[in-house]
Amino acid sequence: MKKYQDSPIKYLTVNEDDINWGLTVTTVGYQSVLPDSRYPSKDHPSRYWFNPDTGRILQEYQLIYITRGAGQFSSRQLKNEVVEEGTMLLLFPGEWHSYRPKTDSGWDTYWIGFKGAVADQIIRHNFFDREAPLHHIGFNEQLLDLFKQVIALATEERAGFQQAISGIAMHMLGTVYFTTKNNQFQDREIVTKIEKARLLMREHPDGSISPEELARRLNMGYSWFRRMFKQYTGLSPTQYQQQIRLQQAKDLLVSSGKTIKAIAYELNFDSANYFTAFFKQKAGFTPAVFRKKSRKPVS
Repeated sequence: MKKYQDSPIKYLTVNEDDINWGLTVTTVGYQSVLPDSRYPSKDHPSRYWFNPDTGRILQEYQLIYITRGAGQFSSRQLKNEVVEEGTMLLLFPGEWHSYRPKTDSGWDTYWIGFKGAVADQIIRHNFFDREAPLHHIGFNEQLLDLFKQVIALATEERAGFQQAISGIAMHMLGTVYFTTKNNQFQDREIVTKIEKARLLMREHPDGSISPEELARRLNMGYSWFRRMFKQYTGLSPTQYQQQIRLQQAKDLLVSSGKTIKAIAYELNFDSANYFTAFFKQKAGFTPAVFRKKSRKPVS
């Protein structure tokens, strides 16, 4: 029976300052399992070692990136799902799971384990779904580099390394979310139309082109356009326009000497009072207060 190739594996200690940071990394590593190798390795500490036939439950999150080979993954939601290179597993605390490489292929995996209030909040707000632990992101050189950075920093264990690698863990989560989100939009024609709509909105920051008119220009039904736009951007067309309008108002208040009434008129508000009410609701200040706070004092 063949053995594992040499593999860097780190199980990290955590102090009180690390916990107060909001996200701590518990383990990082890389492992290459050759074809016809025993799995898992007996070298793992007992809290991570498991029998693939019975599975395990962790008390932390883990990202596991398969960069070569293939295997099987099971959880409460999925049974014997085939996973191949380019798949990222996201394991959740308290969730039963099991996985193993295929005997004839083995696999190479990078992983990072983490926990803390920041991670809990991300999951609580449904950026990732416990019902969908598999993310098909393909080969991503940026993610590979991030895993290597974490392993190098964890190996050195210099002062403050936990804060550095927890930031990288957040970067990884953001990259997985970004890639998964964009993979949902395989129809390039729809993406092109949404990007065109965003460009037109930015070219008309006064909101003079309504979302309904945008849909007509793009030869899309409004309901379909609104749904696709929100799925792609996270905002409805109206909300997106309002944010552009608000940003343009802020720029004019800071960089121009125009009166508030003139700015309201330029941005197509019905009145200065309506503009002031809109601005205060979105920015938390009236336009006059925002202008005063944002301008540098004359020396």
